[in-house]
Amino acid sequence: MEKLKRTAFFLIIIVFGAIILREGAFILVPVVWGIFFAFALSPVSDWLEKFRIPRSLAIILSIVLVSLVVFGIVYALINQMVGLIRDIPEIGENFKDKLGKYMEQLNTIVGTQVIFPENQNELWSILRVENLNNTLFATGKSLTLAGIIPLYIFLLMYYRDFFVAFLIRYSVKSKERILSWAKDSGRVIQSYLTGMILVTLIVAILSGIFFFLIGVKYFLLFAAFIAIMNLIPYAGVVVSSFFVILYVFLTTDSFVYPLLTLGVLWSIQLLENNIITPLVVGSHVRVNAFAVILAILLGGWLWGISGMVLFIPLIGVLKITLERSEGLEAFGFLLSDSVPVKKTSGSKNWFFWLGNKNSHADKSK
Repeated sequence: MEKLKRTAFFLIIIVFGAIILREGAFILVPVVWGIFFAFALSPVSDWLEKFRIPRSLAIILSIVLVSLVVFGIVYALINQMVGLIRDIPEIGENFKDKLGKYMEQLNTIVGTQVIFPENQNELWSILRVENLNNTLFATGKSLTLAGIIPLYIFLLMYYRDFFVAFLIRYSVKSKERILSWAKDSGRVIQSYLTGMILVTLIVAILSGIFFFLIGVKYFLLFAAFIAIMNLIPYAGVVVSSFFVILYVFLTTDSFVYPLLTLGVLWSIQLLENNIITPLVVGSHVRVNAFAVILAILLGGWLWGISGMVLFIPLIGVLKITLERSEGLEAFGFLLSDSVPVKKTSGSKNWFFWLGNKNSHADKSK
């Protein structure tokens, strides 16, 4: 009965926690991003402090250095994006010409007239912005979040000793246990975030070299697009590859380049999944695939794209927490990737063994 009460209490916490996460996304998302980046920048700040630089100045320098790199990359990408937007009319004309040519070929093969809308502008009506107010509001909201995250990073890094002291005061009886949990959770977050940054850079470099070799005009923009969308597991790769292949198809005169692009992007994805990510990120987030998929879906529902990225290491922290919570170890095991295997002989499977085990237990009673 006590175990049932504990489980019910745990489920109630999950439900109310989901409500709080969804309703408080505007406040919680930048805080979580700040925590993640604070863990990622702490090695840089610690290295600067070794040269007797005050902590506040070391933190500011680390944030400024990273911000300069990010702003430089963003500036180059914006320039390429502006050029791409200017080329949209020309790309649209290419799309119309190729579509018309393929429709004529289809009519010849099928032997019937395929109806094609006379007003070509209807194809581009979906690109019009129908609600400018919502767009401006979303942009302002994103800029506000991006502007407040560096402040959170500074405060979290500056007061990290204060937070450690709080954990010690909060858990007098189990100080070692709490500090061990905080250390392991921090290692999961830091390893995942720094690892994914390196993976993103590697994917961007590989994609950029290929796009440059085949003559893609805005190779930096598309390489960054592929690498950033790769942070969204499963769906991100499919969406980014579709748009890049479509652009290559519309800007080249041969099917060879789109097919080659598909093959190279698929190869980079296989390389990233099977070699790069395991070597760079490692196995710190040891969560089974089913839990990862659920984390991505829940993260997208609660926090959008940020949630799809953040919830993967957060599910790893949740697993560590459950494994070290009395009475909730089974839920931690449910998230782990350690699948028990029962060796049986003949036609007996695991379920048959489990049923026999229970029946023998009943007979013994």
